Amino acid sequence: MRKADMVARIADKTGIPKVDVLVTLETFFKEVKTSLTDGEAVYVRGFGSFIVKKRAAKIGRNIKKNVAVEIPEHFIPAFKPAKEFMQTVKEHATGITESSDED
Repeated sequence: MRKADMVARIADKTGIPKVDVLVTLETFFKEVKTSLTDGEAVYVRGFGSFIVKKRAAKIGRNIKKNVAVEIPEHFIPAFKPAKEFMQTVKEHATGITESSDED
């Protein structure tokens, strides 16, 4: 599902104009990005948490040149789903197979 599809669904279900839904969704995304950039996690009860994970420094390898490369410590955004959200997906995804994703 794309963002435009999400906006259309929300607008249909709530009766709110698509433009307003798009602005709200974009504002939510912007606030999540800002919070994570500031090092602050975003918790949405019943859905999950947007967090920043720390990746330790490590040695990688450039396989084309066969050279070891040092990868410095860095931070990445991550999503940790809530237990009830994971449970709902598990219960409803039992009948889904890979072939049904080809729409």
